Amino acid sequence: MKILQVCPKFHPSVASGSTRVAYCISKELARRGHSVTVYTSNMKDKYTKTNSGLEEMDCVKVYRFQSLGTTATREMKIFVTPRIISSLKNELCSFDVVHIHEYRSFQSIVAHHYAKKYGVPYVLQAHGSLPRAWAWRRLKWVFDVFFGYWLLRDAAKVIALSQVEAEQYRSMGVPEEKIAVIPNGIDLSEYAVLPPRGSFKRKFDIPDRKKIVLYLGRIHKTKGIDLLVKAYAYLIKEMKCTDALLVIAGPDDGYLTEVKRLLTSLKIVESLFTEMLSEKEKISAYVDSRIVVNVEPRNVFGLVPLEAAACSTPVVVSKGNAIRETIHEGKFGFSVKYGEVIGLAKIMSILLNDDCLAKEMGQKGRKYIFENYNWTNSITKLEKVYQEIHSRSRAKM
Repeated sequence: MKILQVCPKFHPSVASGSTRVAYCISKELARRGHSVTVYTSNMKDKYTKTNSGLEEMDCVKVYRFQSLGTTATREMKIFVTPRIISSLKNELCSFDVVHIHEYRSFQSIVAHHYAKKYGVPYVLQAHGSLPRAWAWRRLKWVFDVFFGYWLLRDAAKVIALSQVEAEQYRSMGVPEEKIAVIPNGIDLSEYAVLPPRGSFKRKFDIPDRKKIVLYLGRIHKTKGIDLLVKAYAYLIKEMKCTDALLVIAGPDDGYLTEVKRLLTSLKIVESLFTEMLSEKEKISAYVDSRIVVNVEPRNVFGLVPLEAAACSTPVVVSKGNAIRETIHEGKFGFSVKYGEVIGLAKIMSILLNDDCLAKEMGQKGRKYIFENYNWTNSITKLEKVYQEIHSRSRAKM
């Protein structure tokens, strides 16, 4: 099949789970013999660009269109790529199916318009972006009224990562028969042989006796980092767990100054911040960490906990994170109600002080991930969705 993937950003864009997922999907589809093309912007993050134009990556053709976003649109993560219009106008009808990643984007608007015009079926994968939560709620409502509801209505299928996201689609008026629940996988080949312990600690001069509590991802106010910092302060000061070290790894997404201010106000002097890590550094960080904490209050599916588990590291998430069901089923971590500072501190203390429990959970996590979260299973389900909507479209001709 000829498959077009459309997304606002694409690998190696910085710290975005959806861009990593779009890359893994594209790479695996190409490996299976499909002709895969990607239309995206040339943005790496809100402010940094890469070269525009065509490149080939893992047998996937990637067209990066120049973004002309203003400061306001960059803050909203809307990357305006005018030249994608003519490309979609001239080329979209040559594809069998279109896969639109993200929901509220310039690229999704244009792809929807021409897919509808030419009768090319498309699937929409929102990657958790449906709720009108946090910032820009009014503008999200405006987008939905003028573009979003049409985008959802005209999709041949929508991809939900979990039952939580499936319910979000239903609340937006998507009928049950249009929803396909397909969890993300991870590229297990990257985790087959883990680096030796200690390489991350040596790189950042962390004493071997320190037990790392790791947060990895964008430093944004929606990620629950404030809860982690407060729980870490309680852990150090009230529970006297002085061998713990908080490591926050990821690019600033407008919240770094606030996190540092919070640490100062809590009189925490020992912590470590890094920029976004490379894939190898990220795996080394997981391996050297005692716990990975991801207490984002709302998340339809988190890749970080799965990656950490693949490295035999226990995880802690919020009860609002849909991945908690996987964690409890695999018995490789805990969940905590968002806002419970002392509760989170106590859970971290248990994992930091109980070597046997931490090791047991780590072993269970790695086994569970390798048995259940290979991309092969997810892509097989996605192929069936593509084939179904393509066959249905051809039958209408």
